[in-house]
Amino acid sequence: MIDEEPARPGGMAPGPISSIQVVYRTPRGGCLCPVNYEPSPSERVRDQVARYEATDGAEGGTLEGKPVVILTTTGARSGKTRKTPVIRIVQDGTYAAVASAGGAPHDPGWYHNLVAYPVAELQDGAEHRAVRAREIHGAEKDRWWVVAESFWPHFPAYRANAGREIPMFVLEPLESL
Repeated sequence: MIDEEPARPGGMAPGPISSIQVVYRTPRGGCLCPVNYEPSPSERVRDQVARYEATDGAEGGTLEGKPVVILTTTGARSGKTRKTPVIRIVQDGTYAAVASAGGAPHDPGWYHNLVAYPVAELQDGAEHRAVRAREIHGAEKDRWWVVAESFWPHFPAYRANAGREIPMFVLEPLESL
């Protein structure tokens, strides 16, 4: 049973509430949980997201010693809220997300989510940001690869081995959803 009092994560600005922002307090006053959140089927991802959110990134905030952020998207097919840790890539206050899937030959599920529903949320530590994802190409993407590779040294190997063009997004801030 849930209390029907909506709350906004991370002090997000007033405005219309999207499915990503809708969260409810549990009857015991416990964690805030999106109404339609479906945790990852991957135990590693599920546990990392839970630790990150419970501690504002103090735990679960790294992968191989490199910082991650939590990207919250809307499922392309299910419409459910999905959360994924991605390498923290930021330059001059603008974030990027690389859909490398660890160099796998296929795009990660969250790539399809952002293509279908580009409005998302990014959690960096305790800070929550509403963003609009924009897939980048050409010279802009080339510039961002230089930035991304400075944050995660495995990207060149992923690009060499994936057998596909690895997509990349810039995550542009929104005033409010």
